[in-house]
Amino acid sequence: MARDEATDAGRRLIGPHLPLASGLLRAAERARQIGATAMQIFTDNPTAWRRRSELPAEVDEFRRRLAEVAVGPLAVHAPYLVNLCGPNETFWSQSVATMANELRVGARYGASFVVMHIGSHGGAGREHGIRRLVEGIAAVLDAAALHRTALDGAVPEPVDASLLPRLVLENAAGMGDGIGASIEDLADILTAAESAGLALDRLGVCLDTAHLWGAGYDVASETGVHRLVERVDTLLGRSNVVMVHLNDSRTVLGSRLDRHEHIAAGQLGVQGIRGVLDHPWLATLPTYLETPGMDSGYDEINLERVRLLIAGETPPRLPAEAFTVRSSRERSGPPKA
Repeated sequence: MARDEATDAGRRLIGPHLPLASGLLRAAERARQIGATAMQIFTDNPTAWRRRSELPAEVDEFRRRLAEVAVGPLAVHAPYLVNLCGPNETFWSQSVATMANELRVGARYGASFVVMHIGSHGGAGREHGIRRLVEGIAAVLDAAALHRTALDGAVPEPVDASLLPRLVLENAAGMGDGIGASIEDLADILTAAESAGLALDRLGVCLDTAHLWGAGYDVASETGVHRLVERVDTLLGRSNVVMVHLNDSRTVLGSRLDRHEHIAAGQLGVQGIRGVLDHPWLATLPTYLETPGMDSGYDEINLERVRLLIAGETPPRLPAEAFTVRSSRERSGPPKA
């Protein structure tokens, strides 16, 4: 890779979802070691309702170290259990409380975004699901702004909503009764939110490339990527898209399945991933990798594959073992709630 190309690639806001099993400070150090310029994390167990009662002691040092090496923006991925679209009142209320907590805790971590899966209407229908989602988002934003944090033992006190991370809705692959697989869904959600009086600058959309592929958007070429962006321009508006999950896919186009693969090693391939990376607008968005094996060394490998693509080079073929390693997310799988 040429020196100037490597430098340009390094300025891009791109990094992996890093596990915190070894602690916050090791995750920050790992981001520095692999040359990440952005980072996504879970703040707690993504497959459980229970949240930790206290923040990690090193959270302030974590923030300092990320700032020191210019890694950011930080994104927090919400737990998989959350579903603000469904008809079950108990589940909906629990989802509201969990998301409000994620926003408050995310603020303490220094996160710019808290990204969540939109959820399923559970058979109640798309319109009902969107209405419930907007009601849930309003409740989340209200609850999050009531406390400095739910974990510090302080007396409840209102906070400036601008200090909270942006609540970001991630497009879906389209499985079952899920909402948010189409650009039309995303546009209708934001329209409904604005009609309900919600400030759209507190919300945003994340485009996940593997989910787009599963939902039937052919982004396996530069032409396909440009067609997608034209659809975004027409229906959603670029200003509402604030981040990208850059993932290849193991499944066929329109399968409605969520199956992530290593960068440029799946169905999107070199041309599709490069088309996303080279698009003048998409290239300006913070981009996060959720590819397999992030906890076993493939965080660095996939980030380097991104750099090669940005530089106009073709990443090498991965060894067979790469296709047997899976992320902790895929091993456990999103709950069926």
